[in-house]
Amino acid sequence: MMNSLPEGYRALVIGASGAIGQALVRQLQSDPRCAVVLGVSRQSLPGLDLLHEESIKACAQALAPQAPFHLVLDATGALSVNGRGPEKRLDELDAEHLLNALHLNAVGPGLLLKHFAPLLASGERVIWGKLSARVGSIEDNRKGGWYGYRAAKAALNMLLQTAAIEIARRRPLAVLVALQPGTVQSKLSQPFVGHDAMPPEESAQRLLAAMDALQPTGRAQFVDHAGEAISW
Repeated sequence: MMNSLPEGYRALVIGASGAIGQALVRQLQSDPRCAVVLGVSRQSLPGLDLLHEESIKACAQALAPQAPFHLVLDATGALSVNGRGPEKRLDELDAEHLLNALHLNAVGPGLLLKHFAPLLASGERVIWGKLSARVGSIEDNRKGGWYGYRAAKAALNMLLQTAAIEIARRRPLAVLVALQPGTVQSKLSQPFVGHDAMPPEESAQRLLAAMDALQPTGRAQFVDHAGEAISW
């Protein structure tokens, strides 16, 4: 499945309790070339809370003996925060809700990079894949709405791009990629999508294939589940 990674590669899925996270774990477990697949979430041991950096730091320290990892997949994120969905109009903007969306969808994943990127293998091809969203593309924004979610994903993409430039200095074979998983059947998307959404297993297969085909560029890449580039 992940033929571009070394034989016996080690994988870590962060956010492994979500629909896509679970599907990614299952797909990697079925890859005979993958030696180890670890999944962490708020419910796992060690647990992980994106809203508290000490939790992220402690989780990374607990997993350090299992490193190095060749593939880290960050499948965290949320459309609804504290029971409130995306804003559709300007008059729905609320400072606290905006900050919560940014914390969960951008700040937390940025801190994951801070504490988990040092666990990536050196001198070998490695991949850091982060679930993003097409709505995080500034250039592709044609419909408006979803203010906090769009802003958080755009901020996330900038954090990933900036980290990619730094990580490439020590790990020139590293691939960092923001991923658009498609419209997937999940609790996260259920209130907003119809019945024709993609099964998580299909999305996971497509995402892994897209990542496998990417080449290191010294910068982050932004692609959809078919491997097609998305404008930042």
